[in-house]
Amino acid sequence: MNTEIRVEKGHAEPEEVAAITAVLLARAAAQPAAPVHRGRAKAGWRRLDREPGFRAPHSWHG
Repeated sequence: MNTEIRVEKGHAEPEEVAAITAVLLARAAAQPAAPVHRGRAKAGWRRLDREPGFRAPHSWHG
């Protein structure tokens, strides 16, 4: 793994860069493996042909 860390503003001493690098690497190592994405269980959109034809004017739906 070859990652570059760059100071965008100001000046960081080599010890400060080493410290933040150690913290970031420790946090990355502590993260559990990402779960395998198997797709959605339900579509995020609704098909209009499957919606009921009438909704009462006072009803609320999202």
